[in-house]
Amino acid sequence: MRLTIISFLFCFLTTIIYAQSTSPYFPSAEKWEMRRPERVGFDTALLNEAIRYSQKMESRNSRSMEENHFKSFGKEPHGEPIGPFKDRGALTGLIIHKGYIIAEWGEPGRIDMTHSVTKSFLSTLVGLAIQDKRISSVHDTVSKYITTVQWIDSSVIPAQTRTIQPFAGPHNETITWESMLRQSSDWEGTLFSKPDWADRPDRDSTKWLNRKRNAPGAVFEYNDVRVNAMALAATVLFKNSLPDVFRERIMNPIGASSTWKWHGYKTSWIILGKRKVEVVSGGGHWGGGMFINAYDMARFGLLTLNDGKWKNKQLIPKNWIAASATPGPANIGYGYMNYFLNTDQKYIPLAPKTAFVHVGNGTNVVYVDKENDLVIVLRWIENGSVDEVVGMVLAAIKKNTEFR
Repeated sequence: MRLTIISFLFCFLTTIIYAQSTSPYFPSAEKWEMRRPERVGFDTALLNEAIRYSQKMESRNSRSMEENHFKSFGKEPHGEPIGPFKDRGALTGLIIHKGYIIAEWGEPGRIDMTHSVTKSFLSTLVGLAIQDKRISSVHDTVSKYITTVQWIDSSVIPAQTRTIQPFAGPHNETITWESMLRQSSDWEGTLFSKPDWADRPDRDSTKWLNRKRNAPGAVFEYNDVRVNAMALAATVLFKNSLPDVFRERIMNPIGASSTWKWHGYKTSWIILGKRKVEVVSGGGHWGGGMFINAYDMARFGLLTLNDGKWKNKQLIPKNWIAASATPGPANIGYGYMNYFLNTDQKYIPLAPKTAFVHVGNGTNVVYVDKENDLVIVLRWIENGSVDEVVGMVLAAIKKNTEFR
């Protein structure tokens, strides 16, 4: 009898210990635990080789984001900056395996621009609007919800409040949330002093002001003016500043720092009720966007790795993450902004087909790999080196090694 009780207790305790050891780990706001790579099944020598290689691949562009702007987007028509810039730090990396930090280098605590990774934060908020039933369906037209907006025109002195209708007109009124999310809306117009055609303009200038519009959903075109039109629509939907909503619903629950800042433009202020509210941008094309450290980027990556769940709370609907990571008909390599997909293994050939990446200029990368329970943050790396770094990290994983 005594032996039976002891056996029962042994099995019971073993079950508890096993359950605790295999349950997902999420860092607290105060501490993010680290694990030695060899303890979690990595070949340390190969992992160090990957890190050393990445450190050699720092972006060759200037660390001045403003200087880079004038060498690139600043050359476009209407390319003058309207949002803030911040000089960047050194090449930085973080590797998260099973929730634990197993490697870090560079300046992961430094707050830098993250450019179009910001778009993944923006599309997340549209997912929350769906969850809140502020939007019935992504297949609804945006014009069903957004009619007039009171925009503060700062191009005149004193500034004047003007009524704008961003989703009116024969084409814009047919645009759906889905096509906005997939960057296939072909939205037309001028917003916050930037016309849609001026973003990555066609080489043929005769098409700038006179071209046939594509049906929403038909043609993919990466365009920051249209992204900002969605940011405007989301701000009106929430009747609140998007950073405030994002902080309350996402960043605070995942234990992110209080150091991040999401910027808009000097031209992107509107009136909501009786309040003056800034519409934040979806990137740093003309300045602005999310300024954030690598640890907070990694927390967001870990949240998307776990299908929007953090500990025991579903912060983002699981089906929204699934939709975000599903390719659209206009671009097999793109989900909802800014989920770059590896469906055909062209984006990162060395990674699994199911992996996806939140990407921004610079290059800023949050690599998310469910098959290997892996999140990698790379900042200020040459874009062409991302695949090789990821491949080297994956090669360092020892197969058939149990987590201890």
